[in-house]
Formats: sequence, C-alpha cells, structure tokens
Amino acid sequence: MVRGIWSDPTKRRWIGWAALAGAFVLVNFHRVSTAVLADTLSRVFDTTGAELGLLHSAFFYVYAPMQLFAGILADRWGTRRVATVGSAVMGLGVVWFSFAGTYATGFLARLLIGLGGGVIYIATLRYCANWYRRDEFATVTGLTLSASAVGGLLAATPLAILVAAVGWRDGLLGVGVTGFALTAAVFVLVRDTPSDAGLSAVEGTPESAEQTFSEVFEGVKAVFDRRDTWIMGAMLFFAAGMNFTVMGLWGVPYVVQAYDVSVQTASLYTLVGNAGLVFGSPILGWLSDRLEERTGIILVAAVIYFVAYTSIVVLGTPPLWYVGVVFFAVMFLLGGFTLSYTVIKERHTAARSGTATGTINGMSFLGAAVLPGVMGWTLDVFWTGETVAGSRVYTLLGYRVAFAVAAVSGLVALVCAAWLHRRAG
Repeated sequence: MVRGIWSDPTKRRWIGWAALAGAFVLVNFHRVSTAVLADTLSRVFDTTGAELGLLHSAFFYVYAPMQLFAGILADRWGTRRVATVGSAVMGLGVVWFSFAGTYATGFLARLLIGLGGGVIYIATLRYCANWYRRDEFATVTGLTLSASAVGGLLAATPLAILVAAVGWRDGLLGVGVTGFALTAAVFVLVRDTPSDAGLSAVEGTPESAEQTFSEVFEGVKAVFDRRDTWIMGAMLFFAAGMNFTVMGLWGVPYVVQAYDVSVQTASLYTLVGNAGLVFGSPILGWLSDRLEERTGIILVAAVIYFVAYTSIVVLGTPPLWYVGVVFFAVMFLLGGFTLSYTVIKERHTAARSGTATGTINGMSFLGAAVLPGVMGWTLDVFWTGETVAGSRVYTLLGYRVAFAVAAVSGLVALVCAAWLHRRAG
C-alpha cells in the first residue's frame, strides 16, 4: 500500500502537496493574526490606528515584492529548495516577534516573517505545474488556497482562545516551533518533478527543468510586456488586498467596537469569513475546470463582491448575522478572483509559470501592504480621542467611511474583471 503511493506519481504528488500546503497554512495564519492581536499589540507597542496598520502591513511590504522573486527563484532552483528555506526563515521571524519588546523590533520581525513566507505559495504553484495536468490546475490551486484559509480559521477564534490561555508571546512561540517541523516535512517529502522522485511524468503534464538566469529574465520580460498582466494585477491589488485588510486587521476591531462584543466573539465573524475561502477556492476552481470557463466566473464574483461591501456602507451597522454573511461572501468570492492565476499560467509556457503567477500575486499583496494603512488613516481622521484600556475607540462614522474604501476597491476590481472578460471574449 505504502509502496504503491510512493511509486504512483498521481498519488505521490499529493504527499508533496500536503507538506507545502501545511507550510502555506502558517503563511495565511501570520497574514491575518493581527486582527485578533490588534488590541493587545496596540497596548504593548502604544500605537495609533495608522501605526497599527503599518505593523500589520510590514509582512506585506516584503511579501509583495517577494512574489516576483519567488517566481524567479522557483523557476531557477525548484520548489523544494526555495520552499524549505522560506519556511525556515518565516519560523525565525515568528520566534523573534514573540520576543519583540519595541515597535521597531516587532516591525522588523514581521518583515522577516513576510520574507520567508513570501516564497511558499508561488513555489507551490510551480510544484503543481509540474505534477498536475492543465485541466487539473485550477482545481488544485483552489485546494491550495483552501488549505491556506485553514490558517485564517486558526488565526481567528482558536488564536483568541490560545492567547487568553497562555498569552500572545508564548502562543506565537509555539506556532514558530510548529513552523520548523513543517519546514522539515517540506525538505523530506517534496520533489520538484516526478523525475526527481524517480517516477515517470504524469500523462499530459509538461515537466520543465531548471533554467538559466538569462532564460528566467526573458520570461520576466515576456510577462511584464503583456497588458493583461497589469489588469489582473490591479484587480487582485484591490480585491485580495482589501480582503486581507478586513479579515487580517480591521474586521475584528470593527465588530468589537460597533457591536460591543468581546474579541473572542468578534473573531468568530472573521473565522466565518475565512471559512468562505475554504469552500470558495476549491468549488470555483473545480467549476472553472468543469465548465472550461475562467473570466466569466471572475466577472460574476466581482459583481457580487462589490455589492457585498457596498451594502455595509449603506446599512452602517446591519445585524451581526449579516456581517458574517458579508465576510463569508467576500472571502468565498476571492476564489473567483484567484482564477487569475490559472488564466495567466495558461497564457505562458510551463517554464514561466512561476514568474507569471508570482507577478500578479505580488500585486495582490502590494494591495495588502497599502490598504491597511489607508483604512487606519481613515479611522484616525474620525477618532474623537476616546480610548479604552489604552486602545483607541473609533466612531461608527469612521468605520462606515473605511468600508466605503472597501466598496471603491470592489468597484475598481469589477472594472478590471469586465475588461479581462471582454478581452478574453
């Protein structure tokens, strides 16, 4: 039985994918963990809303540009080496952050977490391009994002419970140790291609060998020369960037302050939101492969996404159950936007898949780096000077304007999706 799994490439590939997905779970955990930790970090480091937004965004300042470099590195040296080193660096950053005594050291530690975590998703997509057929790629990409959403779930209520039990420093230290264990799993279990594992290639799956630097940079030029690269990048900048802003930072404080509930209770709503990504990515990826339709699904997702965020602005403080529905919907629909990775991968050779997907993924996380500070600045503008236990309390008007920023982001993403679908047609 075990020998059959290791000798069959269609089964063996899932072992390597599981190790990579496990590391990616922690990447998404660290992306959004500051939502639950927001009040604690605000007190520990004595921050304003904008400063807290910058601390959260430090992860993305290095994560975003690393997406392009991750594609280049994965195309040049393969998934196994790149993902192993990245996972180890991320673990070091987590341990450092757990000991951070000042805002500056915490900021630098978040940068290191982003540096290491920044290579894992693209390295995983590079692995999938070598081990899975073209008509399986959107499905397995959706499953990868679904796995990452588990990290978002763990960074919601489970993290709030952990922090209440052992404190935020010891809790994050334990997460860092877990990261080192997953690093070892990636090194032991992952192989870049079936041939590296001593197996024959999966039928219908092109293998691509390591490239020279000149070949890699030719690929970079080819990717950057296409207009649709920039359109998909802009769409992800606003759609994915805003989702990571709301679920990763301001969603929990909004629910706490607008509805006067505890952090643990508020975290349930971001947990529901991240559950949307768990289901949305594999379902919409499978549907896309089944219907052989990409841009049409992206466009429908963009329309509903825009309406969902706009409804929060119009209603102000809708019933809490409705907030949960919106959070679930926008994260579910993120699975539609991420079909862009399949679209751009199909428009380039297999040898350039890492560079192509890394480029637009970097643009999405540039949005995650910029938009938290924008929303934080918006909230600071409407701050009345009120604090509770050292944390700033923002007005409902401030949150309404902040969600207007989310609605405008959704509108821009919708325009990009419409252009992309029209060009595809």
